[in-house]
Amino acid sequence: MLLLNPGPVSLSERVRRSLLQPDLCHRESEFYDLQDEARERLLAVYGLDRAEWAAVLITASGTAAVESMIASLTPGEGRLLNLENGVYGERIAQICKQYGIAHERLSAGWTLPLDLDAVAARLDGASPSARFTHIAVVHHETTTGRLNDLERLGELCRRRGAHLLVDGVSSFGAEAIDFGDESLSAVAATANKCLHGVPGVSFVIARRGALHQAAARAFYLDLGRLASLQDRRDTPFTPAVHAHYALVEALREFAEQGGQPARHRRYAALAEQVRGGLAALGIETVVPPEQSSVVLRSYRLPPGMAYASLHDALKAHGFVIYAGQGELARTLFRISTMGQLSSDDIDRLLQCIAQALS
Repeated sequence: MLLLNPGPVSLSERVRRSLLQPDLCHRESEFYDLQDEARERLLAVYGLDRAEWAAVLITASGTAAVESMIASLTPGEGRLLNLENGVYGERIAQICKQYGIAHERLSAGWTLPLDLDAVAARLDGASPSARFTHIAVVHHETTTGRLNDLERLGELCRRRGAHLLVDGVSSFGAEAIDFGDESLSAVAATANKCLHGVPGVSFVIARRGALHQAAARAFYLDLGRLASLQDRRDTPFTPAVHAHYALVEALREFAEQGGQPARHRRYAALAEQVRGGLAALGIETVVPPEQSSVVLRSYRLPPGMAYASLHDALKAHGFVIYAGQGELARTLFRISTMGQLSSDDIDRLLQCIAQALS
């Protein structure tokens, strides 16, 4: 079965075999060697200096990494402006509410780009006592496949002294992220999307300066404590050891294949192959390609065809696609090009879709 959903992904045989390595006690040096390698290789994905940045590992899904980032790096006296144009942006607002973090929401429609002029106006309109210290944004909003503009958003933050917290769960490792942007404080991500690991390990790439000032709102997800212990070759809880094996092997494979630029090119070629093939069948994209991630794109369901019919027809031929969310479930479907996929796989997918339509 080939997974065309936005994670977990179809694994390479190499990563799958890594799960069969020896059992490890998480309090022994062998595990700490594994943890250290994972952290170093995560920083290497974007060529980051360990003196300035830390990769903090969390045994949990990507949402936990986002929660840890938001709860830990928004200070007690801070205020966060949350930018939303999909399910995952709205989830950050729910996290803020759960922890009692002072925040405001600036929402766009789920199929629309963020209004950065409105963001600038909201930042400039805040009184000194209600100044926004942090902005949260989803880089790749998987609800529709839209890639939000981090470059322009970073410019707004730098001019106003705001710190940027990025949900990079489904962009890290494939899309460009400018860690040289002084406004960028942290990016949350996970092993089982663009890095092609298995579910069970997520992480936050955070500036060490931000970690030194981290709040301790959470217990299990206390990012400051996790970072401090991992720096000392320690861990507060029992980690998913075999998921760490898979992450390290996936990162080795990632580096050998050319790293982030090569992964972006690979995804882009497959995504364009899907888009062109579906266009020939009369199926349109929801978000223009130039505004979309290469990781996942959404497409309009053909008139008269329900998602369940298309899904079941493709699953019978070994492909798993993904539904829209909320109200979009009736009008679109999504196809991701992450994981161990080839051009031949996409050709076969398009043939199966053509057959389902006929």
